[in-house]
Amino acid sequence: MFQIQTLFVTTLAAAVLAAPPSPSSDAEAIKQTALDYIEGWYDGDAARMERSLHPELAKRIVWADASGQNTLGQMSAMTLVQRTREGTGKNDTTRQKDVTILDVFENTAMVKVVATDWVDYLQEAKWNGQWKIVNVLWELKPEAKARRAAAVKK
Repeated sequence: MFQIQTLFVTTLAAAVLAAPPSPSSDAEAIKQTALDYIEGWYDGDAARMERSLHPELAKRIVWADASGQNTLGQMSAMTLVQRTREGTGKNDTTRQKDVTILDVFENTAMVKVVATDWVDYLQEAKWNGQWKIVNVLWELKPEAKARRAAAVKK
């Protein structure tokens, strides 16, 4: 009887150790990646920002130029980390950081981050066992657009 119990416990332990991460732990990791991104920005913590990003990240926004024609603004992971290091995000005093996981399928996730002046749509991928942000498409909130337009006119 002792051998059967030992075999059962050993088999159970091996199955638990070999099991893929649970959906809840993936959800926690996905959310933490988004928080590392936005909180890293607000705190000027370049290491935390870099930890959240895939090195080939592309962050994009559609801008309208003075003639009303659209242009695509783009930042790389390196640019985003450098701007974080410079402390650009420390100027945001309200620090809104609402994170919503919109969808998860296998090793991909879509996450919405509502920040103080903008909304980011993050595409995360599980990369070597860690969730990383691969793409960001973002848009300024209307009041932030108005402030930007007023600053450009000056």
